[in-house]
Amino acid sequence: MREKIPSLILAGLLLLLLFSAGCSGPAGTGQAAGTASPGQAASQGTSGLTYPIVDTGQVACYDDRSQIPCPAQGQPFSGQDAQHQGRTASYTASADGLTVYDGNTGLTWQRSPDTNGDGTPSAADKLTFGQAQALPAALNAKTFGGYSDWRLPSVKELYSLIDYRGTDPLPTSPDASGLTPFIDTRYFTFSYGQLSAGERIIDSQWATSTAYVAHPDQMFGVNFADGRIKGYGTTMPGRAEKTFFVICVRGNPSYGRNDLLDNGDGTVTDRATGLMWSKADSGTGMDWQAALAWVQGKDAAGYLGHGDWRLPDAKELQSIVDYTRSPDTTGSAAIDPVFASTQVTNEAGQADYPYYWTSTTHVSANGMGGAAVYVAFGRAMGFMDGGWRDVHGAGAQRSDPKAGNAGDYPRGRGPQGDAIRIDNYVRLVRDA
Repeated sequence: MREKIPSLILAGLLLLLLFSAGCSGPAGTGQAAGTASPGQAASQGTSGLTYPIVDTGQVACYDDRSQIPCPAQGQPFSGQDAQHQGRTASYTASADGLTVYDGNTGLTWQRSPDTNGDGTPSAADKLTFGQAQALPAALNAKTFGGYSDWRLPSVKELYSLIDYRGTDPLPTSPDASGLTPFIDTRYFTFSYGQLSAGERIIDSQWATSTAYVAHPDQMFGVNFADGRIKGYGTTMPGRAEKTFFVICVRGNPSYGRNDLLDNGDGTVTDRATGLMWSKADSGTGMDWQAALAWVQGKDAAGYLGHGDWRLPDAKELQSIVDYTRSPDTTGSAAIDPVFASTQVTNEAGQADYPYYWTSTTHVSANGMGGAAVYVAFGRAMGFMDGGWRDVHGAGAQRSDPKAGNAGDYPRGRGPQGDAIRIDNYVRLVRDA
């Protein structure tokens, strides 16, 4: 998928970035412009795939409340994220400390969003969306890190970095002590929101090039403080423009583009990721424990000729979102029409499409595991200003309680009143 967002090259920002320490390095300390680092000749990295999905990093198992020993096959809560080992993250920092190469995806990243060069990311380093769009040109003009083909990442590219060893803070947390961010800080420089600048701990939203097709004034950003994707307004009514952390990316221009094949037997293979999916979804919603059990039942029955289906992890499921589609623009779920998606009625009474469970637990700041990640293939509803609306966009990734009664949340939960459903849908995946 290729996002088409106008480029706003701001002359003032360009001059700032060209001469700031955050975008400079000694001449010759990076790779020569246009050359590949060791092992980087193939744009797709080491997997041979153009869109390889990297493991979430989650290694512990959870029931619907807390951490448990990983259950045996056939037992309750079996089949969750930690029980399927994907591609281990493989990062290499450049000798000059400016960039990080991902050996799985073939993508090279800026290491830090420190745009003012003071060595510490803070609110002062954040950029408006227009400034974020201008950043690649500034980097390319000075061959930052030795390269001149930097771009603003798509949401699928940026989400490749998410690490679900992170812990989800309370929005009202007074400090970041004891928290773990959702990005590997051994390789990438990270900062929580700056309380002294009027921000919340969770205000670590990172910009992408992906606009929400139904509301182009919203941009899908990744929050590495709380482990979510949301459509963020680029302008704030009555206030200054919203600002974001930004890192640019280069390499593997095919990353994030699906190559879907309808196998004609109820399955769909994505030749870009190497994953096979069920064409149909579960047809009904269920809580997280029931979703895991439903998958085990399909395996036992040899569903569609296979006995190794699993509930997809967060990164696997997000890989099949089609950000060019939405209920409001294409009258469909945010997924390629090769897939069938059950229609539902949302909290506002609109025809819509489900949230889908993943096998990934969204661990809270206190280490509890009562929530699991879902991806919204329909509108990501929230209760704001006295009514229900699509607050975060089709393609958002949030989380729900694994169990309970959705009726206990008549106005949703969290700062934007995220709709709580609990009975979410399931789509099966296996390795092709």
